[in-house]
Amino acid sequence: MMTEASPGDAPTDAPVATTVATTADDTNALPFVAPCRRLGTWEPIGWLRLAWSDFKTAPRQSLTYGAVVVLLSWALAYIAIRFGGYFELLALVSGFILLAPLLAVGTYSISEQIERGRQPSLRRCLVVGRRAFGNLMVFALILMIVFLVWWRAASAVHIFFPVDMTSPDWTDYLQFLGIGSAVGSIFAVIVFAAAAFSLPMLVDREADSVTAVVSSINAVLRNKPAMVVWAALIVVAVSPGFALLLLGRERGAGFALVMALLGITLPLIGHATWHAYRATIDASAWPRNEHLDP
Repeated sequence: MMTEASPGDAPTDAPVATTVATTADDTNALPFVAPCRRLGTWEPIGWLRLAWSDFKTAPRQSLTYGAVVVLLSWALAYIAIRFGGYFELLALVSGFILLAPLLAVGTYSISEQIERGRQPSLRRCLVVGRRAFGNLMVFALILMIVFLVWWRAASAVHIFFPVDMTSPDWTDYLQFLGIGSAVGSIFAVIVFAAAAFSLPMLVDREADSVTAVVSSINAVLRNKPAMVVWAALIVVAVSPGFALLLLGRERGAGFALVMALLGITLPLIGHATWHAYRATIDASAWPRNEHLDP
């Protein structure tokens, strides 16, 4: 004889079990964007103070990354001068600044080690880079695409607004620099927003590149005054080198000084970026990367 299923039978219990499992999955799901706190306009100055403290605590490790920047810059300069010209050199150096955040990953690790009370170690920095290699390569690919598009835009500006180097006219220079700066600023803002906090988050937490980039852009948009100050400080850190590049381009002395300055200022900016991330992003929902074991 057929009977109706009682409440305790399996067919009735199955949907209940599924509902419980789904609820548990929803509870454990990670947010799409990491929360951020509101920043005071002048807080970035404090990040630089903390960065200088880290630099003094680990000068050898920081200057090692600065030396890597110098060597890569020399290689770029050789390629530009050998196969192009002065304006190609300017474009390559500017693009190198866009890609520099990837080189600063080691300085984030140094600051993290100091924060945790560890003795900074370059070996641990390499471990960080290896563990985050996949996400860093995704981010590097994004930056490379942006740089290539920017390079083509810079070439178009040079074609449509040429500067005669034999008989320079200041109006031509102003027009070229004005339009070129406006075009470059668009790409610089995109890269700045994407890289401001994403790379330190990838070093600190087990997060994917998309989440880190979206969290960075969200934090930048919610803290525009502080981010304007922070971007201005970064520009100030690299602008003296570009001024020397313009003054000493004939003998190459200016470029040598550029690289000497960037070998110090870029690691300093890297340390400050770590402190900016720690002060801004709440990434506690993601597991922390435990990569600091001896």
